[in-house]
Amino acid sequence: MSQKIESHLVENRVFKPSKEFSKAARISSMAQYKRLYKESIDKPATFWAREAKELVWQKPWKKVLDWKAPFAKWFVGAKVNVCENCVDRHLDGPRRNKAAIIWEGEPGEKRTLTYQQLHREVCRFANVLEARGVKAKERVLIYMPMVPEAAIAMLACARIGAVHNVVFGGFSAESIIDRLDDSESTTVITADGGYRRGKIVPLKASVDEALKKYKKVERVFVYQRTGEKTTMKRGRDLWWHEEVASASGKHTPKGFDSEHPLFILYTSGSTGKPKGILHTSGGYLVGTYVSSKYIFDMQDDDVYWCTADVGWITGHSYITYGPLANGITQVMYEGAPNYPDFGRLWDMVEEYGVTTFYTAPTAIRAFIKAGDKFPESRDLSSLRLLGSVGEPINPEAWMWYHDKIGGGRCPIVDTWWQTETGAIMISPLPGCTPCKPGTATLPFFGVDAAILDETGQECKANEGGKLVIRKPWPSMLRTIYGDKTRYKKTYWNDYPGMYTAGDGARRDKDGNFWIVGRLDDVLNVSGHRLGTAEVESALVSHKAVAEAAVVGKPHEIKGQAVVAFLTLKEGIASSDKMKVELRNHVGKVIGAIAKPDAIHITPALPKTRSGKIMRRLLKELVATGKVSGNVTTLEDYSVIAALQKELGK
Repeated sequence: MSQKIESHLVENRVFKPSKEFSKAARISSMAQYKRLYKESIDKPATFWAREAKELVWQKPWKKVLDWKAPFAKWFVGAKVNVCENCVDRHLDGPRRNKAAIIWEGEPGEKRTLTYQQLHREVCRFANVLEARGVKAKERVLIYMPMVPEAAIAMLACARIGAVHNVVFGGFSAESIIDRLDDSESTTVITADGGYRRGKIVPLKASVDEALKKYKKVERVFVYQRTGEKTTMKRGRDLWWHEEVASASGKHTPKGFDSEHPLFILYTSGSTGKPKGILHTSGGYLVGTYVSSKYIFDMQDDDVYWCTADVGWITGHSYITYGPLANGITQVMYEGAPNYPDFGRLWDMVEEYGVTTFYTAPTAIRAFIKAGDKFPESRDLSSLRLLGSVGEPINPEAWMWYHDKIGGGRCPIVDTWWQTETGAIMISPLPGCTPCKPGTATLPFFGVDAAILDETGQECKANEGGKLVIRKPWPSMLRTIYGDKTRYKKTYWNDYPGMYTAGDGARRDKDGNFWIVGRLDDVLNVSGHRLGTAEVESALVSHKAVAEAAVVGKPHEIKGQAVVAFLTLKEGIASSDKMKVELRNHVGKVIGAIAKPDAIHITPALPKTRSGKIMRRLLKELVATGKVSGNVTTLEDYSVIAALQKELGK
């Protein structure tokens, strides 16, 4: 059987940035991009040293890169404080009184923190941590709602050299135990609760449950968010507001080695032992600073909004570190995008004059399903740039985003990257890159990306293979925490000296990268290897479909049968006729080989609280009719019962 991943989806629409946008952009032409990209690949030390000099270093580096595959050291010998670069360095000029974070709680409260105020709050909490005995390199688990204090906690850890380990607020007590145990954390920072769809998520209660089993935590800081009754253990649990009340708002940032560990972040969806991705200080800071600056074309008057949670890598890199290092004003929102309805985010765009909006394809498809009336009744004219993150965006969702949210005038930066890469790796630059809906387009500066076949040969145009990065980059992961052997085996085992991303991809004749899905999501159908993302994209291109998820089911003749789960747009009814029409539509868009063997139309798909479709559960359902795996991150349990009923028909 052929090992090549086949790609059948064709997209010929091209959107170039407007002359007006290009004229004011940091990178304004393809010639400029190509010149800088060539330098970043051929002379990486020259390129990265020039960019890094825009930041504050307490001691300069002796060497830009020390590379002994698969282990890298960047800005060798330098001393740096990541927090100083995100906060302190903005205080000497006009940014001192500029809004750093504009926050809105789900119930509607509003707060604004200037850079000066953010600095004071970070210093106060850094002093609290030190006074309570938290030392450099100690691991600190953060389990918080989306409040400014989540970012303040991260920055305070970075300031004193403690290693933060942020756990998404939707994870269970069991997930907390796994992460505490693997990282050997001694400190927890949490809140009494947070708001989600009008309900209180009891965060401290989950921490208490976890600490019944994990006994090594010495101190728990609790931020008071919701005010409901909270159990506090004497000698261990400390109220945030009481601790900071008498703490000094001044704190001197100490310089740490460029390779000092900054944070551990556990990859979601991993099975067995958690996989703690370790990122260090200097290279990660440079990678997030530079990618934020160029990919989001950050300007001093921007109001930027990344809708991610700080519990994910997107929230680390493009809420806490990259934007703040650039001195940008950003919006932060606590709750669900559809509370009280799907107009919530667009109300905020209008109220705060958001210029840059960065969200996930999953959210975009949910907005499409909710109907055009929500964005059409709001003034979104402040927007100048849109972004997409988290998974490949299908062309029809891209077009809706472009037309309905961007008004046809905003470039879209469709970004590909991972927890492991630390920063965006493939993306358009909004002032110069011609965009085709559905492609992440071209590699970012310093990223030597390629698509290889099983023998290590580079694939031809439109030939699917494995996506690899052939050279080190500053924000790359340094190891899997406590497990160098697993690090080598997981990421560096397929091709000598090259990072394997775990994604299948192809390049078109213009050099654009198309991600066709995770390699473990590739379907083997009658000797053909098909990416699930392409079949899903074909389904969503039908005018009736809002969202789709495709999985394989064992088939004695074909190897795997293609099973599709999908939701329809508002006002469209399910029918057998509709299913036939959708099968034929996939055949027309991709080819007969990709026609789903079964189509299940359902009111909702199983998702995590962050909005990712849990395809693993769908695979279990089609194979066994039930779900036996971990479902603690599932947002709505009733979805599984509805799917079981649908499959039982």
